[in-house]
Amino acid sequence: MATLRLRVLLWRPLICSRGVEQFSFCARTQPITLLQRLPQPCGAGSPYRRVASEAAASGNSEIKKPTFMDEEVQSILIKMTGLNLQKIFKPAVQELKPPTCKLMTQTQLEEATTQAVEAAKVQLKMPPVLEERAPINDVLAEDKILEGSETAKYVFTDISYNIPHRERFIVVREPSGTLRKASWEERDRMIQVYFPKEGRRILTPIIFKEENLKTMYSQDRHADVLNLCIAQFEPDSTEYIKVHHQIYEDIDKHGKYDILRSTRHFGGMAWYFVHEKKIDGLLIDQIQRYLVDDATSLVQLYHMVHPEGLSAQEAKEQAAEGLNLITVFAKTEAQMGAYVELMLQAYQGAFISHSAAS
Repeated sequence: MATLRLRVLLWRPLICSRGVEQFSFCARTQPITLLQRLPQPCGAGSPYRRVASEAAASGNSEIKKPTFMDEEVQSILIKMTGLNLQKIFKPAVQELKPPTCKLMTQTQLEEATTQAVEAAKVQLKMPPVLEERAPINDVLAEDKILEGSETAKYVFTDISYNIPHRERFIVVREPSGTLRKASWEERDRMIQVYFPKEGRRILTPIIFKEENLKTMYSQDRHADVLNLCIAQFEPDSTEYIKVHHQIYEDIDKHGKYDILRSTRHFGGMAWYFVHEKKIDGLLIDQIQRYLVDDATSLVQLYHMVHPEGLSAQEAKEQAAEGLNLITVFAKTEAQMGAYVELMLQAYQGAFISHSAAS
């Protein structure tokens, strides 16, 4: 039978949903004989290291594709996001206070505007886009002698302050006697209990239930849901990725791309559409709003992510730029190519008419 010697640091009674009193022990593991402390208790390691190792293992023969955090990709996404100060600093729901008026010189006004732009850029910093973390299914011991001795699970958590949460040792003793590593969901709950993060709850808020999400979508509150999602879940968790993808699909379905423009979520949405080869709707929306530079940047990003595609190869042969780049995409890989070309013709006609009038 595997032995685990623990030095209990903290315990407190908990009441489970059945009303049975149980105790949660938080312990720091000491040197042991049969069970050694692992440097990576989660088994999966840091998501950043995992992505890097996978890229290295893929071999040099494949074309290296850009990632979300690449400098060039970030530059394109930031450019497409936009910088609408009125939207970024829109009034928030708060206690009513008398308005404040200030008299400024032209120089002071310019300085205040510059400060507002810098503050807006901070608010537009995009959250990371990561691969989904691998599940934890590691069993450490099967102690049949303990089977049936308890009716509830016991969670043992290392609560040392100098350990990164991803490396924190957390194990669960099942009523069957099985000693295993805690799942990601259990880890997130226990870490929130002992190291609370502002804006995050121990149990998932009911707003993330399917029926409640649909209500939020119908009220065009996609950005509010994404903000809550970032506060509640880890960026590589199943729930985080699922909610983000659902919102992107709903926006694409109803053509409500402008909801996330000038927010920190627009770049992640554009990256998702590029990665899934579903940029037609966003591309058409940009052309209709006369954001042709953004539309060109979107196609450029598409070619960077899918360099082996017919559109990227054709654009490279023709050295296409600007509107010609969009035309090449419309004629090769666009799912709604005819509609994209029609929007381009309408834009060019409007541009010529405006030039003639001026």
